[in-house]
Amino acid sequence: MQLILAEPFKTLWRGKDAFAEVERLEGQVYRELEGRRTLRTEVEGRGYFVKIHRGIGWGEIVKNLLTVKAPVLGAGQEWRAIQRLHEVGVPTMTAVAYGERGANPASQHSFIITEELAPTVSLEDFSANWREQPPAPTLKRALIAEVARMAGTMHRAGVNHRDFYICHFLLHTERPVSANDLRLSLIDLHRAQTRAQTPRRWRDKDLAGLYFSALGIGLTRGDRLRFLRGYFQRPLRDILHDEARLLAWLQRKAERLSSRYARKYAPGAQA
Repeated sequence: MQLILAEPFKTLWRGKDAFAEVERLEGQVYRELEGRRTLRTEVEGRGYFVKIHRGIGWGEIVKNLLTVKAPVLGAGQEWRAIQRLHEVGVPTMTAVAYGERGANPASQHSFIITEELAPTVSLEDFSANWREQPPAPTLKRALIAEVARMAGTMHRAGVNHRDFYICHFLLHTERPVSANDLRLSLIDLHRAQTRAQTPRRWRDKDLAGLYFSALGIGLTRGDRLRFLRGYFQRPLRDILHDEARLLAWLQRKAERLSSRYARKYAPGAQA
């Protein structure tokens, strides 16, 4: 069993079964699946997000493996990713409680509690009207540079996200956002994988997801090149030569994702 508690839960749950106490937390439920529950709760006037994993069963694990998908086995994946990102300077959530009980991955009970990041707005929402109302060029360049820095640092640190979309970058809005004063945080790491080195396959999947999610916000070729230079931290000429196959694949992959998205959400399509 693993159990790590920081305040306020260290004091609130002293002498109690933390795994029972986390199940008693109440609040706004964001997701309720067979094996996972996500909710927002408040403790002592502060907001927290709670993710509880109850084990998905061997049937679901085998199904994921047969379809070459990596199953989410518990809260440990998010905990390890958060710790690694903090170590390398990628802004993300702060975990204040983590628990894992049971050696059987099919029935393991685990949870993670993170501090709410507020006030914030997702980068997807912030950029939603950029086609009609373009941002100041300096602000757009600063945001691209920071996303590139965070993405590159994350991958070089051995973490791949697996849901790497602009909606999972939160822009802090406690002060007016400007090119000289902006702060982004990366969230939703429950599917993230943490290794000594990120495999190229998983790195490329992350980049394809990010590229796809930004297709509709009016980025120019210059914007994309600026991202590549910041991400790879190499001269642009070298990147275009050395990563030509990757860049062509990203374009094809993003087009396939766009077609799949259009079919899924077309009028009359079944969910």
